[in-house]
Amino acid sequence: MLQRVGEEEKTTNVTVPISEAAFPMPFYEGLEYSSPARGVWNIAHTGMLIPEAHEIFVCALGCLRGVVLTAAEMDALDRYSAIELREENVINGGIEELMIEGVTDILHKLSYRPRAILLYVSCQHLFLGCDLKLVFDTLRTRFSDIHFVDCYMTPTFRKSGMTPTQRMQVQLYRMWEQMPADPKKVNLIGSNLETAPSSELVRILEDAGYEFWSIHRCEDFDDYLKMAEACLNLVYDPTGLMAAKDIKKRLGMDYLYLTCTYDLDELEQNYRLLAETLGTDMPDLSEDRKRAEEAIAHAATVIGDTPIVLDYTFTFRILSFARMLLEHGFRVTEVCTDAFLPEELENFTWIREHCPDIVISATTRPAMRFVHGDCSGQEETGKKTILALGQKAAYIAGTDHFVNVAESGGYYGYDGIAQIMGLMEDAFLHEKDRKTLIQQKGYGCISCL
Repeated sequence: MLQRVGEEEKTTNVTVPISEAAFPMPFYEGLEYSSPARGVWNIAHTGMLIPEAHEIFVCALGCLRGVVLTAAEMDALDRYSAIELREENVINGGIEELMIEGVTDILHKLSYRPRAILLYVSCQHLFLGCDLKLVFDTLRTRFSDIHFVDCYMTPTFRKSGMTPTQRMQVQLYRMWEQMPADPKKVNLIGSNLETAPSSELVRILEDAGYEFWSIHRCEDFDDYLKMAEACLNLVYDPTGLMAAKDIKKRLGMDYLYLTCTYDLDELEQNYRLLAETLGTDMPDLSEDRKRAEEAIAHAATVIGDTPIVLDYTFTFRILSFARMLLEHGFRVTEVCTDAFLPEELENFTWIREHCPDIVISATTRPAMRFVHGDCSGQEETGKKTILALGQKAAYIAGTDHFVNVAESGGYYGYDGIAQIMGLMEDAFLHEKDRKTLIQQKGYGCISCL
C-alpha cells in the first residue's frame, strides 16, 4: 500500500458504534484488503470433501496461484490439476478445445482413475461466452465412467447473485441422482466442517433410529451417491440453504433449516421442529441445556470483565452469539464484520438498544491493522488482556488470547455452546502462536505448515 512518507495512517471510517451502524451494511463498499487470517474454507477445500474426486482448475496463472497453494498445504496435490488459460487463448479463441483436450491429457496421465472430476471454470469463461455445455457433453461422452460437475471460481460475481461459496455448496451435491427415498435416513448438508458427534442434534436422530449422514462420513464415492436416498436434508449453515433448495427442486428431497442460533429458547424450538418433522417424540434435553447454562456461568466467572472482540468468521450467527454473551454478563466491546445476515435483525436491534457503545469494525479496510496495535504479551506490558473469538478478531485486536475456530467449528446446540465456553476459558488463560495459526488455510483441514 503506497503512502506519503511521514504521513500517519488514517483510521477513520473503519469503525462505528452500533447505535449509528446501518443494517445490514454498516460500511460502504470499496477497495478491499485481505487480512492474513486464512481459517475460512475456499472452494478448493470444499471440493476435496467428495471422496475419490479430482479437481481441475482452468484459470489464468494469477488465479491458479491461490488454489494450488491450498492443495499443497492440504497435502492433496495428487487430487489437483490445472490448465493455464493464457492471453493467446483469449485472443485466438479455442477455449473449449483447450479445456476438452487439457482434461483428456490430465486423465490419461493420472496414476489413478477418479470417480468424479470437479472442473472449475473462471470469470473469463463467462465473459467470453464459452460453450460449457459442449465441453461437458464431450467429456461425459469421452469418459462415460467418470462423473463431471461444473464448478466456478468467479470472484467477480461474489456480490451479485449467488456467491462462489453458495455456488460451491450447490455444485457439491449436483452429482446426486434420483433414488428411492429411505424414510429412516437423514443428511446434514451445507457445512464444511463435520458436526460434533456429541451434539444433541446427532443424538436425537440416532436415538430415534435414523441413519445420520453427512459428506464427512462418506468413505468412498458410492457413499456420497447414496446420500441421495435420504428423506430429509438438514441445514444450519446459511451458505448451504441454496444447496438444499436446489436438491429439493431437482430430486424432490425436502429440507429443514435449523438456524445456528445461540439463544437457548430458540434452540429448543429448533429441536421441537425437528422432532415434529420426523414424527418422533421431543426428547428431554433439560440436562443438556443445564450443562450449557453451567458452562456459560463458569466461563463468565473465569473471564470476568475482559474485553471480548469477535468476528464474522467465528460463527455464522455472530450477533446471536454476541447477544448470548451480553445477556450472561460478558463484556463484548467489538464485533468485526462488513455485513449482517438478514436473520440477525432482531439481535442487531436488541444489542443497539441495550449496548449502544459496542463498536462495529470493518474487516476489509487496511487501516484496521492500526486501530488496536499489537497487544500480544499483555500481561508483561501491563495492558488489559483482550479475548478474541475468531482469527480475524485476533488479527485486528492484535491479541494472542483467541479462540481459533472458524465457521462455527462444527459446534451446534447446547453441547456446542458448552464446548465453545471451554475454548474461551482456555484462550483467556493461555496464549497461542497467533502469527503461525491464522495463516493456515481451512480450519480443520490437514496443514503442512
